[in-house]
Amino acid sequence: MAEPESIMVVTPHPDDSESAAGGTIAKWCAEGKKVTLVVCTNGDKGSSDRSVVPAELAELREKETLEAARVYGLAGVEFLRFPDQALDDTDEFRERIVWAIRTHKPDLLMCIDPGRPYIRHRDHYYSGRVTLDAVFPYSRDHLAYPQHLEAGLEPHKIEEIWLFRPQEPNMYVDVTDYFETRQNALHSHFSQVGARSEERDERSRKRLAETGEKNGMGLAESFMKIEMFR
Repeated sequence: MAEPESIMVVTPHPDDSESAAGGTIAKWCAEGKKVTLVVCTNGDKGSSDRSVVPAELAELREKETLEAARVYGLAGVEFLRFPDQALDDTDEFRERIVWAIRTHKPDLLMCIDPGRPYIRHRDHYYSGRVTLDAVFPYSRDHLAYPQHLEAGLEPHKIEEIWLFRPQEPNMYVDVTDYFETRQNALHSHFSQVGARSEERDERSRKRLAETGEKNGMGLAESFMKIEMFR
């Protein structure tokens, strides 16, 4: 399979992809690949501060996401703006993901693994589940959302999928050279993770090093890779 040049990352909340796959995204951008981010929810409930106004928090989190995108050098960001803690397996949500796939036509799509057991954030589950359904069969089949054809969007087949925060990882990416960019992008989400510091860097470095040590790498992130039949 050819090296992917166009990549779409679908994240449940504004900061999820940074914490789980930020080094890999930084690597792709440094290599000149076209990386587009799709943010499913507005994150308007992501705070323990009882004085926070949800609409203001949502606006802030978009600004933080755009700053992370600048740090990476992303090709673009799409905000679907569904309410936090309200994602579900709906036709509206699925159609929005299919629209994004048919618009950007990625070779590779990255999303969160919906298969993790027991306690999990419902937005994480439905983001992953609906995105995988959007990849197959909906974005492939011209009779799925035929209004897209009327808008000039053709069906599109994804070549491979990478799941972040995987239950059963089967591939690892060495992100040692991209740690600085990863941390800068992650801490762009100041409302969620706070300011960057040596202590926080050390915690991130330790976690990535533990993954890397098991796989003969320095600092590493883990994924489940799924190759699609064309």
